[in-house]
Amino acid sequence: MKRKNTWNFYGKKELEEIESLSEEYRDFLNAGKTERECIKRILFQAEKQGYKNLEEIQKQGIVLRPGDKIYVSHMEKAAALFHIGAKPLEEGMNILGAHVDSPRIDVKQVPLFEDSGLAYLDTHYYGGIKHYQWLGIPLALHGIVAKTDGTTVNICIGESDEEEVFVLTDLLPHLGKDIEEKKQKEFIDAEKMDLLIGNRAINQKEIEKRSSVKTAILEILEQKFQIKEEDFLSAELEIVPAGKARECGLDKSMILGYGQDDRSCSFAALQAILNCMEVQRTACALFVDKEEIGSVGATGMHSRFFENAVQVLTEFTKSSHIADKNRILQNSYMLSCDVSAAYDPMYAEYFERQNSAYLSGGVVLNKYTGSGGKAGANDANAEYVAKIRGCFEKNQVIYQTAELGAVDRGGGGTIAYIMASYGMDIIDCGIGVLNMHAPWEVSSKADLYEMNKGYLAFLEEMK
Repeated sequence: MKRKNTWNFYGKKELEEIESLSEEYRDFLNAGKTERECIKRILFQAEKQGYKNLEEIQKQGIVLRPGDKIYVSHMEKAAALFHIGAKPLEEGMNILGAHVDSPRIDVKQVPLFEDSGLAYLDTHYYGGIKHYQWLGIPLALHGIVAKTDGTTVNICIGESDEEEVFVLTDLLPHLGKDIEEKKQKEFIDAEKMDLLIGNRAINQKEIEKRSSVKTAILEILEQKFQIKEEDFLSAELEIVPAGKARECGLDKSMILGYGQDDRSCSFAALQAILNCMEVQRTACALFVDKEEIGSVGATGMHSRFFENAVQVLTEFTKSSHIADKNRILQNSYMLSCDVSAAYDPMYAEYFERQNSAYLSGGVVLNKYTGSGGKAGANDANAEYVAKIRGCFEKNQVIYQTAELGAVDRGGGGTIAYIMASYGMDIIDCGIGVLNMHAPWEVSSKADLYEMNKGYLAFLEEMK
């Protein structure tokens, strides 16, 4: 099969649309560097487009009708948007499902300490990262601190040009000859990946026996945020790369940004459901947490929050007397919206050319993911793959198919196998990304454009 480079098919109108979409996307990445921030942005945009909270619908006892738009938020880390279709719910929905968490470094519950006149926050990394990529780069601190009086404090430090940033220190090469010969996980002890946050000592005339730099940091925290050391016990603080998503390349054809796995797909899913017009089957955009650590926890795909939301939905639709959540989910179609590894010629031996995703090759269909003989894969039915192909081709969506690397070179998983347990048709569909799971990832503007077109066509026309 001859591969297409999407840039060859665009005229002036498409190029203008690509640039406009790319600008919106960069704003989305900048506004949502954590799962909480991402969900907040999603719900803000949804409410602007007329989406109503399902809890309010419940309280008012309103019967939902075709065209109604509602949302469900769960613990501020997961959400689902529904656009009610003309057909009965029991005939199934068209679901776009993405995750909003990304690899990062988390702050521990008892983190603050001083050593040799330097103040640090103790950390624990989240998701699959290469430790060395996080050393020696500017880092920002995002999250919340929940206090015992019921209030919360939002933290965001390091994103504006005027603000301070933080760093995980690295050893200079002059002293690290022996380290360079070790394996990555041996020469970087994750327990020593602690965030450097201070060096200025407080005046010690009256506090001779106290840690002077740590004491100074605690005073800053008290003055700026009204939080005490004990408040770290109930905090969720995430360390992410400092700075904004940028255009990449002399031709500005790419985007360099943090968290594109999987916020690129989250952005496209949101755009699709906000822009879809009349739908026959109820359209749904689902945004979940914890995918990078196995989709566990109350906000991950393994939880029942989405299933519960669908059950409530049945109770407020005209067909509620015959609708059943399990039947609805079994009859649904879904795109598991997640990125794929783009072919990198610098590491060609880790890919298989014929079955790799290529930057600017269009939106990617992964029939299966998994590893070691497709373990943990969904492996979509051929008939469903054909349906998706037909939908994309009818709507002139440029697409490609791929596997996640060469056989037995590794692999990975998505939320597809979890949702497939309901018996629904599902396939992974996203864009190819270079530098995946690095602090800064690379995507193609053109692929984002094709993914956006593909997701919209899926919501409006799959039946």
